Amino acid sequence: MPAWFAFTQQSSPGQEFIIQLNQDSQIQKARDILSGKETNEIHVHGRIVKRQQPYNPRFNFYLDPDTINFFAQAIEVCDATMYYVEEHLDEACGAFLPGCHWCPWDSKLSRELTP
Repeated sequence: MPAWFAFTQQSSPGQEFIIQLNQDSQIQKARDILSGKETNEIHVHGRIVKRQQPYNPRFNFYLDPDTINFFAQAIEVCDATMYYVEEHLDEACGAFLPGCHWCPWDSKLSRELTP
């Protein structure tokens, strides 16, 4: 059964991006991050899909649930704020966010959403 989580970015104060997780192991890892049990791999990454989802209506893209994972460090080429991605979505998956891979370095899970 899927679960939904919100993450924030220091670079986008007061805003949340919603992700859907489908795999039990990823859902548990997200819960471990929120509880403070996991303190190393806490940032969100995955591949963007240029389409809106009902659970994340503020954005015209979402992260493919099958590609979402958590990281401690990543390369700079995939780092961007949620609003920069939204504003430059037509350029994403080319020179900007190659392979549609997005890894916001300052992403931090903020809460689990109830269905």
